[in-house]
Amino acid sequence: MNAGFDRTHDRRPHAIIIGSGVGGLAAAVRLGARGYRVTVLEKLDAPGGRAYVYKQDGFTFDAGPTIITAPYLLEELWALAGARLSDDVELREMDPFYRIRFDDGSVLRCVADEDEMRAEVARFEPRDVAGFERFLRDSASIYDVAFTELADAPFHEFKALIAAAPDLVRLGGFRSVYSKVAQYFTNEKLRIAFSFHPLLIGGNPFSTTAYYCLISHLERLHKVHFAMGGTGSIVKGLVRLTEKLGGSFLFDCEVEQIVVENGRARGVRLKGGEILPADIVVSNADAAFTYTSLLSQTKRKRWTDAKLDRAKYSMSLFVWYFGTNRRFDDVYHHEMVLGPRYQGLLRDIFDDKKLADDFSLYLHRPTMTDPSLAPPGCDAFYALAPVPHLDSGVDWTQMAEPYRKRIEQRLEETVMPGLSQSIVTSRVLTPLDFRDRLLSVKGAAFSLEPRLFQSAWFRPHNKSEEVEGLYLVGAGTHPGAGLPGVISSAKVVEGLVPDPASFQALAGGRR
Repeated sequence: MNAGFDRTHDRRPHAIIIGSGVGGLAAAVRLGARGYRVTVLEKLDAPGGRAYVYKQDGFTFDAGPTIITAPYLLEELWALAGARLSDDVELREMDPFYRIRFDDGSVLRCVADEDEMRAEVARFEPRDVAGFERFLRDSASIYDVAFTELADAPFHEFKALIAAAPDLVRLGGFRSVYSKVAQYFTNEKLRIAFSFHPLLIGGNPFSTTAYYCLISHLERLHKVHFAMGGTGSIVKGLVRLTEKLGGSFLFDCEVEQIVVENGRARGVRLKGGEILPADIVVSNADAAFTYTSLLSQTKRKRWTDAKLDRAKYSMSLFVWYFGTNRRFDDVYHHEMVLGPRYQGLLRDIFDDKKLADDFSLYLHRPTMTDPSLAPPGCDAFYALAPVPHLDSGVDWTQMAEPYRKRIEQRLEETVMPGLSQSIVTSRVLTPLDFRDRLLSVKGAAFSLEPRLFQSAWFRPHNKSEEVEGLYLVGAGTHPGAGLPGVISSAKVVEGLVPDPASFQALAGGRR
């Protein structure tokens, strides 16, 4: 645990942030710049949460997010601290954004140039070029409303939902992403290529609101980037910004309860019994965990255990991190290696909670762009497979190695011949890690699934409905998962917390 929590000389109102995921770090920067004294409490031994960094045998592996699609959101945070993003992080634009390899071996390159992308679409189905044009136009319209206007707007009041309803109807937000995409493309491979994006934030393309077609426009508008040194370099930069603004961190520090007195959050109780007082509490813990565990001793009206147990949760993930003693230069930085099924596989994962024999993979090769993440002449990878969350009943203590071996075989048969003879380091992350290490209910990788009636006002609010002085950031609250979403959630919270000056009138002090 870090020293330095007792800072009685600092008379600023005290904000405790539970968790140092990107959402929590973004909140730390914003509240520090706003005038709060910020303390970030982290269960793990280092910051990042899902964006934790593993170092092993000379290889560096980003645990989770790898794709940066809205750099301006990061630039805003650095500007709040009187700095520039480029002071701490070098972003490299990726073009193609990624490659999609279908089961028959055909490959679609998703590129920034629209003329080149039209040619890619035409290779698969010339008649769908016109549909691609309409999709570009309509996804831009969805983005203008669902992201530009609503992503950082608070939805804790029902009137905000009513105000947004006409646009929801006009833009087809009541449809699923896949059904929306199917209006523009007749070719099934193109339907897959333009509808898979909800999987990046824990959603099933066949049930996620069509508002998430905005991701395609987000990529085209702001491009896809990679942070040199890995996403961990962004985490390190946000930690430095927080400390520059007078904030501090306590690691290996697990919160047991949010302390509530007379309906208001007054601080936290740590495992071990120590109580840390605060003027406000911001939870970057999983939203369902926040209510069912951190507020287990507080009577709740809306987010009861029963309601959260009935909720629909995102899928989980199986991630295999591995390093090789040679380079695989035919593998792109971001490569989708798809299996033979799409809708059927997603039904197994999301609806039937069944671990299927086949899978589709996201293969990440950061050393294509940044060779420093591996020893000379080597490559670092991770292969990510969506899998059902822990309601599936799969015993991952027994299944992890056979499943990893199947992924290894699939990669060797498709894009990485000779892989099994080249592996020099390996580790896996399973749904058990999401539950036990990251404290995510049901081991869901992205908290609540982003269905229509689990989005915006229907999602746990950024300003808690249950406890005054408690705020939520991260994947399980508005606007949702993904780096743009969790960073935007911190911006929402910044606009909801009291003006720090309002605390100066309080007699005495808990600071």
